[in-house]
Amino acid sequence: MQENGSLKLFKHGPTAEVRLFVLVFLALALLVVDARWATLEPARQGISVLLYPFQRIMLAPRDGVARVKGWVDAANEMHFEKEAIQRQRIELAQMATHAAQLAAENEQLRRLLNVPETVTQPAVAVEVLFEPTSAFNHHLVFNKGGSNGILPGMPVIDEGGVVGQIVRTTPFTSEAALITDDKLSIPVQILRNGLRLIAFGGGADGKMEVRYLTAGADIQPGDELVTSGIGGLFPAGLSVARVDSVHRDSATGFAMALASPLAHPERHRHFLVLQVDVEAARRHKEALNGGSGGLR
Repeated sequence: MQENGSLKLFKHGPTAEVRLFVLVFLALALLVVDARWATLEPARQGISVLLYPFQRIMLAPRDGVARVKGWVDAANEMHFEKEAIQRQRIELAQMATHAAQLAAENEQLRRLLNVPETVTQPAVAVEVLFEPTSAFNHHLVFNKGGSNGILPGMPVIDEGGVVGQIVRTTPFTSEAALITDDKLSIPVQILRNGLRLIAFGGGADGKMEVRYLTAGADIQPGDELVTSGIGGLFPAGLSVARVDSVHRDSATGFAMALASPLAHPERHRHFLVLQVDVEAARRHKEALNGGSGGLR
């Protein structure tokens, strides 16, 4: 027969408090042993070796993100440095160009300051504001006008000679027609022999034309044309142009010469406006019933 016995429903063992005490005691013992002796160092080394691959696996996403971030930061820094170097190169090029431009302007101003020694009229120094865009007119607009004593009819010169003539003024600006403009004519004479002529603007390729010449007129290529002083607006002796070619027509008995202006307004920004007596010139012209110079 089966032996009757009591059925064990619960397993008896140490209580939770006892187990906690044992574990705490064991942990303290291990701390003391590890602090005073190197007994557990081999175990620590072995555990570290076993855990190292898992540590690298866990840290791999962080390292990858840091590496990618480093690449991006380096690329952005290189891009910014490249832009900064490019800006610096542009600024240096602009500074060099500006310095060269200032040097050229200073040289031109020094030459321009010597011009009043050759003329007796007072002069006003002007600077070009802009050049009106027109295929039919050759004009310049200056930064000074009627408030500075500039009047229509006054001649404009540079160190090379006559540049043009004031045709319109406002209190603060003035507009000049260049000697190549087809509305401008200047009484001139040949420096070599004193022959008086009239030079007209409007020639091809920026040239001036000397018209109404007789076929036997003593004019030849290379002659320098200067203002004759007739009319009172352009003082005598200012350089105007140099004759390039002379075309004689034996059939009509007339000749025409082409001349290149000696002034180069397209190269400079500063000019002188000679303050001639425009009213006296106008009265003289009216007295003579029409003069030979100035705007037609």
